[in-house]
Amino acid sequence: MVELLCLGEPMLEFNQQPDGRFLMGHGGDTSNCAIAAARSGASVGVVTALGQDAFGDSFLALWEENGVDADLVKRRADGHTGVYFVTHGPEGHAFSYLRAGSAASRTEPSDLPLAAIRNARCLHLSGITLAISTSSCDAAFAAIQTAREAEVAISFDTNLRLKLWPLARARAVIGAAIGMCDIALPGLDDARQLTGLTAPEAIVDYYLAAGARIVALTLGAEGTLVATPGRVERIAAFPVQAVDATAAGDTFDGAFLAEWLRDGDPFAAARYANAAAALSTQGYGAVAPMPRRATIETFLAEAAP
Repeated sequence: MVELLCLGEPMLEFNQQPDGRFLMGHGGDTSNCAIAAARSGASVGVVTALGQDAFGDSFLALWEENGVDADLVKRRADGHTGVYFVTHGPEGHAFSYLRAGSAASRTEPSDLPLAAIRNARCLHLSGITLAISTSSCDAAFAAIQTAREAEVAISFDTNLRLKLWPLARARAVIGAAIGMCDIALPGLDDARQLTGLTAPEAIVDYYLAAGARIVALTLGAEGTLVATPGRVERIAAFPVQAVDATAAGDTFDGAFLAEWLRDGDPFAAARYANAAAALSTQGYGAVAPMPRRATIETFLAEAAP
């Protein structure tokens, strides 16, 4: 049985290097989350579709290499594997996407592996899965409903992408998903746009009131504000010499869920995930710099007072 199922769109990555060349790699928020969780020892599977192309083949090889179960992945002849480019400038990294009509965006509710969802411990998905197409959005909500009926925990990262849809629609649809999830994993910038609130404390209260049992609001260099109905605590970040934060949020999600599934403590999971995210920013690309559990635990031991 796979403990954690990640539903979403994988995308091949071309990441700009200091010399201007582009390094090929792999991305897509839920695929990144799955790999980060697997590297932290979780039992993980992906639910998605790939094109019948070389890029799709490379994802299957990547997941096999990282111990991520891909038995539920479909290959489609009517859509390609998505691609994105990362460029770097004075204001940070920027993304350009070639995803219209991708295989994953053509996913429909009838494609879902309902039995696998019912048998998992946690289903993870994001706002991107809701935004890339109407059919993908419908499939996401069908998966959420299936998980709820089976009492499977639902984890949701808002991952707001305004290139994909207008803010008003994103607020409505993501708000509906948050109301059905157990674990909310928003970033501060996203949450401010989606809720209209500014203070982190007000934001976590908002998501708890919406129905989440656990909220882990990532605050960048300020750490993570973790909230449950009975406790709110800010978990400090770990300062490192960062070079590329491309998938730091996805690394946080995967590490958080792996640690939460292991011992059920969201506050300890956030500390572990903060360390994993910090370590992931020390190399280029989404996947290559993601740390494994032994590295994270060593880093935490050395950082302990």
